[in-house]
Amino acid sequence: MEEEQSDIDICRCPWLDTSKPDYVKYHDEEWGEPVYDDQKLFEFLTLESAQAGLSWYTILKRRQGYLDAFANFDINIVSKYDQVKVEELMLNSAIIRNRGKINAAINNAKLFIEIQQEFGSFSDYMWGFVGNKTIVNEYNELSDYASTSPESDAWSKDLKKRGFKFVGTTICYAHMQACGIVNDHSLGCYKRKQIIDKYQQG
Repeated sequence: MEEEQSDIDICRCPWLDTSKPDYVKYHDEEWGEPVYDDQKLFEFLTLESAQAGLSWYTILKRRQGYLDAFANFDINIVSKYDQVKVEELMLNSAIIRNRGKINAAINNAKLFIEIQQEFGSFSDYMWGFVGNKTIVNEYNELSDYASTSPESDAWSKDLKKRGFKFVGTTICYAHMQACGIVNDHSLGCYKRKQIIDKYQQG
């Protein structure tokens, strides 16, 4: 009973709908945790691109569908998807059936590999836009939150220059939030300090 009470008392970010257990789980276990694994970074980039014009929760509910449809986000496999595969995915109700977004995922996988070859890893490339250190913001109310930043502007511009699709600065900023490139947990959220203590001591 004490554990249940303590969970109720936990303060979380103002954007989170705590009535949705899967959303709470995502907030508590993933959002804002620094990610350095390329396959996971490709997963988030693909999901964030699919989100364009939609809510993140809409995509989160279809995450397993995307994992199945995109070979657990194996970059090498996805980069080889052809138009026959695109037509198959267009019939897959477990994902967002948007031809542009599906083609973008395949296109971005190919370019993702090029970045890996150039920089050694996509992680090294991406984290370079913040000097390899998480930016910690100080937000309190929902109205405080930014949707872009100078860093997301620069990263979006570079991705577009390389040929990536569905990578506007808002999508890039959402990706940076999800992958811990920025720590946007609110000042009152218990995860904010937890992440700082875990990754940014010294």
